[in-house]
Amino acid sequence: MSAALFDALDATWPPAASETVGGYRRADGAGGGKRVSATVLTGEFDPADLPDDPLFQVRPGQQALDAALEARGYHVVDPTVLMAAPVATVAEAPRPISLLPMWPPLAIQRALWAEGGIGPERLAVMHRACLPRMGFIARFQNRAAGVGFAAVNRGIAMLHALHVEPAFRRQGVARYMVRGIADWAAQNGADTFALAVTQANAPARALYSALGMAEVSVYHYREKTR
Repeated sequence: MSAALFDALDATWPPAASETVGGYRRADGAGGGKRVSATVLTGEFDPADLPDDPLFQVRPGQQALDAALEARGYHVVDPTVLMAAPVATVAEAPRPISLLPMWPPLAIQRALWAEGGIGPERLAVMHRACLPRMGFIARFQNRAAGVGFAAVNRGIAMLHALHVEPAFRRQGVARYMVRGIADWAAQNGADTFALAVTQANAPARALYSALGMAEVSVYHYREKTR
């Protein structure tokens, strides 16, 4: 499952360009964040081939790579958990017009994402994602309350870029959105619903756990100390 989840993570949130050199996939994220910019080991680790790249994503079973990067002065950034569940465990059909699927994103979606720190470079990542893909906007109390994005790869739906407006937090909006997005995923070929969340984001991890999702894999970044 872990390998399939990483494949889905890469397909649903892809870099602008990548090439594999000497057992490493080196990515150009075009400003879209660490996930699409990090170098990833794809083969057997050989210290002689370790490139001098600024950022690596370290996955399970890559302890030798992790130790080599530590020795070179790279520090750990954003330990992250992959969480997953059968899509039927999470999915619940939303009420009419309360969670609207919209693609390409409307101006109001782009504005809400921008308020959450998700700017044009990350929107470009969404446009590169595999099909099926979809953006969502939640409406509560006749106002736009939140946005999210999901795409499906080989039966695994990945949720990305979930943002709830501050005025609507702690009101069940995020829970409602996740359930509704999972319902869309179920209707679009997914049997598994998954996402990545930083270990430090305890409230989000608690929410996803309450929805029946389990922590199934981990990764972290190693960034060169400047």
